[in-house]
Amino acid sequence: MRGENHPDCEALARIGAGVRDRLARVPSAHRAVIEGAEIYTVADFISADACHRLTSLIDAVACPSRLVEEEDWEGYRTSYSGDIDPADPTIRALERDLSRLTGLDAARSECAQGQRYRCGEYYHEHCDWFDTDADYWPQEDGNGGQRSWTAMVYLNTVELGGYTDFTKLGLRVTPQPGTLLLWNNACPDGSPNPWTLHAARPVERGVKYVVTKWYRARRWQ
Repeated sequence: MRGENHPDCEALARIGAGVRDRLARVPSAHRAVIEGAEIYTVADFISADACHRLTSLIDAVACPSRLVEEEDWEGYRTSYSGDIDPADPTIRALERDLSRLTGLDAARSECAQGQRYRCGEYYHEHCDWFDTDADYWPQEDGNGGQRSWTAMVYLNTVELGGYTDFTKLGLRVTPQPGTLLLWNNACPDGSPNPWTLHAARPVERGVKYVVTKWYRARRWQ
């Protein structure tokens, strides 16, 4: 489904343009030199102390990761994850910094989710936007609609493996502590961008910690 036929497309196009223009004026925001998607990295986005604090928070809430349609996708995601207390000062600081950088309204963001990947764990290819033809869409529509941008912060160095692989773009991002990985889940016209298909490749040695914020087209419920 493309363009004006897609739910939230006008809002997503407007949000995408706003973030794009804002990041163009931020010297530390580096856009990947690729066609097909808007993907940025910002090194040293959070401090080493914040990385350590978030790592401990993830360990406290981590449970086997779930999928919205997990009965059809057994074994597709083997990481551990959990929502982090939004009142925690480190999370509140992260949300403020993300809003300052992108202009995205924190009220449109989901709870920060921490993810932990131990040796051999992974998340196969997927997109962060929602399939509006799926049975789960009415609930997500009521929760704030389609996802706009994804903000993911790497919290530690992974000894081997564990990179983020944008499989259709030939782009692999290696985890670096404190680095922000940011991408637009929509095309410029606001429709879902299939080129944002990505995977968390297996950790081959060590462990990987990340914290992720997803932003919606409307206020998140």
